[in-house]
Amino acid sequence: MNIEEILDVLDEMLDRAWSLPLSGGRCVVDADKVRDMIDEIRLNLPGEIKQAKSIVADRGEIIVGARREAETIVQKAEERAKALIAREDIVRQSQARAAEIMQQAQMKAREVRSAAQEYSETILRQTEESLTRSLGDVKGTRQALRQTGRK
Repeated sequence: MNIEEILDVLDEMLDRAWSLPLSGGRCVVDADKVRDMIDEIRLNLPGEIKQAKSIVADRGEIIVGARREAETIVQKAEERAKALIAREDIVRQSQARAAEIMQQAQMKAREVRSAAQEYSETILRQTEESLTRSLGDVKGTRQALRQTGRK
């Protein structure tokens, strides 16, 4: 029998015991039986105390293990968060660098377009001036030929 059962038997013995009249609730019980039960409790008590201590120790180990696991999970989560933040920083820096490169490329493209227009304008002006001179020479030569032909 375990302690709980022994205590239940003791409780039943008290319920079945004879009450003494005018004694204020005192009753008659078999002292030998009560002593036997107390001895049995004493015999079972160390085993149950050991079992309770074992349960408490197991509980402590479980709690320590759970704390370690929780700390590991938190540490991994913090590392992952740092990695994600670092990635975000890299992405942000990359985007800023890309925007800077695009701005430089657009500025360079404007400069190249402007230089190309200036160059084209210069070449066309020089060609126009050359053609104008050539046209003037042709007109002069035609006029000289007309005058030579009238003489």
